[in-house]
Amino acid sequence: MGIKILLCDDHKIFREGLKTLINAERDMSVVGEGADGSEAIELSSHLKPHVVIMDISMPGLNGIEATRKIIATDRDTRVIALSMHSDRRFISEALRAGARGYLLKDSAFEELAIAIRCVVSGKTYLDPAVASTV
Repeated sequence: MGIKILLCDDHKIFREGLKTLINAERDMSVVGEGADGSEAIELSSHLKPHVVIMDISMPGLNGIEATRKIIATDRDTRVIALSMHSDRRFISEALRAGARGYLLKDSAFEELAIAIRCVVSGKTYLDPAVASTV
């Protein structure tokens, strides 16, 4: 099955697009999708993905708080924050919450694939566009 991925974003069409791209990779598969932070926590606990791709701006429980709770219960799960925000405050909060990667939504899919493989190997990945900000 390869790398099991949970997608969490409040935009269904965005999730569907990412799911198609991820499932086309030989070593990756999407095992679940959530639309808010609460669903992310519940699905992560149940599905035990290797990586959670987490939008940080979602209704209800946001992605930063969801990341904090997921990491508190399962330190082996890797979270990559996926956001439109390049502001230092968002990046720092996501990393403090336990995210192992931070990627901007305007990145190419190839960049996300690199980030996924990077965090699974135990490293941290920062989008080159925000790396100098941190």
